[in-house]
Parts: sequence; structure tokens; C-alpha cells
Amino acid sequence: MQRRVGGGGDGEMEEEEEEEEAPTHLNTSTCGHFLVISTDKLCAKYTGEGLHGNDVGAIQGNRPAPCRRLLYYFEMTVKDRGFKGCTTIGFTDDHFRNSRQPGWEPNTYGYHGDDGKLYHGQGKADSFGPTFSTGDTVGAGINYGAQEIFFTKNGKLVGGTFNDVKTPLYPTIGLHSPNEKVEVNFGQRPFAYDVEAQLKKERERRRKAVENVPLSPNVNHSIVRSYLLHFGYHDTLAAFDAANGGSFPPMLFTPHEYGNGTLDNDMFALDQRKMLRRLVRDGNIDGVFAKLREWYPQQLQQQQEHCSNIIFLLHCQKFIELVKLGMLEAAVTYARTELAPFFGSSPDQDLHLQDCLALLAYERPHETPMAYLLHFGYSELVADAINAFVLSTNPSLPASGKSPQSGLEKLLQQLTACLAEKRVLNGGQGEVFSLHRILQGGKEGGW
Repeated sequence: MQRRVGGGGDGEMEEEEEEEEAPTHLNTSTCGHFLVISTDKLCAKYTGEGLHGNDVGAIQGNRPAPCRRLLYYFEMTVKDRGFKGCTTIGFTDDHFRNSRQPGWEPNTYGYHGDDGKLYHGQGKADSFGPTFSTGDTVGAGINYGAQEIFFTKNGKLVGGTFNDVKTPLYPTIGLHSPNEKVEVNFGQRPFAYDVEAQLKKERERRRKAVENVPLSPNVNHSIVRSYLLHFGYHDTLAAFDAANGGSFPPMLFTPHEYGNGTLDNDMFALDQRKMLRRLVRDGNIDGVFAKLREWYPQQLQQQQEHCSNIIFLLHCQKFIELVKLGMLEAAVTYARTELAPFFGSSPDQDLHLQDCLALLAYERPHETPMAYLLHFGYSELVADAINAFVLSTNPSLPASGKSPQSGLEKLLQQLTACLAEKRVLNGGQGEVFSLHRILQGGKEGGW
């Protein structure tokens, strides 16, 4: 599990939603009167006469189809078509009556074996695909990204219907003539249909849709340069500009479009921020404090009076540097005088302090779970926090109380917000977007 550094702020990690439980067997507690269910709850046989419209034997899965994913799918194999072959596969909602076929009620969908038609609410039928009978395996799935119910037969896609899919929907089968018998597969064995291939195809379709969105020329250069400016990477910025022939290509969009003077704000105190970052990298935290007192005495005093997060991180880094040098007695003394006042300030700071102090308990702290504190990446996080503090002192910024952000951060926030809003508009359906997973190179259906 990822742990946050310090307390609060925009750097909090996203919490992964718990994985939903998928259906595993037929729900015998809601079984129709005309069905006999096997002991493993995966086979159903019709025992009625099938003389009337309400003589259907329908049964749902034990759970609704999971909706926090891109696709859900299950299959049914017809073991015996019975007298008329009125077997059906599809999806139904919480209000479904098990004396009706899937597709005969509102917000239900059913692919019927006797006529190959697709029923979707109030008994409305559309010509859809081939009939299916003894020995055939048919499947039903939900593409939450496309808001589509789709069906398969013997490993091949029959087709889909676009609808405003409203969850929760349960995988459902229906039988309606003597001796019909089917077996369902909720994933306990391989499917006849290659679901993974469809999933890959859908991801590729969405990826191409994103890649085909036009961007202004030089926008990538603008974003990179803004990032380097914002975080004070002065030397890298100079090398970046030199690689572009000594002059940066002009942006082909207006400052208003880019974000109300973001580039000018990022230029603020660039040389000072460069020096502070270098001091952190060198482990010279006393030098950082000295420069902050020289350049920003009033703001630093305010931070110290409120035991702010920036002061907390600097004291922690000073402690860590002492541990790196093997000066353990000095580290203990420093912890008692400078770190002790922060205990109890916030749960996040307490957790972080526990990790820092745990470094003292090991002979080889580089081989412990707290080793991240000794790595270059951690000191860069501290330098980033100092950089944000300096930028926040810019008198030209609006008095919002919020640290300024780089253009790249704003773009990523906008991406996250848009994809979260898309899930809301889809009724909470579809994969949960995780920016952290994307940045770590993991798969993501949001692209």
C-alpha cells in the first residue's frame, strides 16, 4: 500500500476500490417453480408443461454482474433443447419475475434460442441472430464502456445492442418447454468465446480514439518546458532549450487558453528554487533553512509558528541525513528536540515519523521497508515541497491559499476529473480510473 508523505495536500494517493465479487452459481433462493437445479448450482432442467406464458422457469445468478470493469461475460450450454427449444440467455434487474423470460420485462435483455430474436423489455423482439439448440454454447456480456449488451454463439460474436444499460443486472437464463436442460459457466472453466480478445479490441478502439484527438503544434514542448520551470530544474531547462536551437518554438495558442499566465508564474524565483533544490540533493538541510530565512523570513516564520508540513519535512530530512552519515547519537538528539513537537499533529505525520525513527532500529536500514526514505526519489519529494512553498510566495498569485501547480499537473487533474465524471454519467459503470496505475505502467481502460 502506498503511504502519503506528510499531511494532506494534493499529493495524496488514490485509493483503489475493492474488487467486486462476480456471480459464481445460480441463485436457488429465487428459482422458478418449474426448474430442478443441480447440486453444484450450475445446471437447470425444466419440469413444467410450458403451456402458458407464465409457465417460464427463469433463474438469475447469485450476484449481479460486476460493473466496475470494462466487460462482463458468462455462457450457457444447451444440453437438451427439449420439446420446443425455448431456452434463453440474458440479463435482468432486481425486479425481474422468475415466471417470465429474460427480455419480456423492462430493463431486461434476452437472446432466445427458438427464434434467434433479441427481446429487450415489454416483450419487444428484434431480428438478431441464429437460433441455438442442443450442443450449442451461447454467451451474454455487457460492455460497460460502450453501454452495450452483446451475445455470442459457439465462440463467435453474434452482435450487440446499444442501450442505456442500467445496473445492477443479473446474468439470467430461462427455460420454457418440457425437458429443456442447460449448464451455465460463470468462468469456472474456459469460455468458448475469446473474451480477452474482445477486451483487447475495445481497449485498442478507445486508445485510437484518444490518439486521434488533435493537439496544437508544439504543445508537448510547452508542457515539458512549463514542468521544468515550475519545479526549478534550471540546468535541465537550459539543456532543453539548447536542444531546440537556443530558442523555444512559440506556442500556437494564447496565454488565456494555456492558463492565465502560468508560464510567467513558473519563472518566479527560478534561480533561488534551483539553489534550494541543489542544497536538498546535497543533504545540506541547514543551508536550506539559512536561505529560506534570508529570502523569505516572514513566510518561514509563519510556517514555523504553525508547525507546517514544509517545516516538518525539512526536519525529517535533516534527521535522515544524519542517519545516512552514521551520526546516530546526533540523530537521536535532533529527533528529541525538533521532531518530538510534531507527534500528535496529524495521523499522516505520525505514520511518517514512525518510519523515520524506525531507521534507528536497524543496522542496515537500506535493506528495510523504510529504505525509501534514503533514496534520491524521497529527497526530490522534499525539494518539490520547498519549490511549491517558494512559488506560493509569489505576490502576483491570487490569494487562494493554494499552492500553484504546473500545467502538467492541471492536465492530469483534468483527465482524472473527466473520467470520474464519465463514470458518474454512466451510472457508476465501467473501470475505475487510477492515475497512479497509469503512471506505473499498468493497464487502464480509460485510455
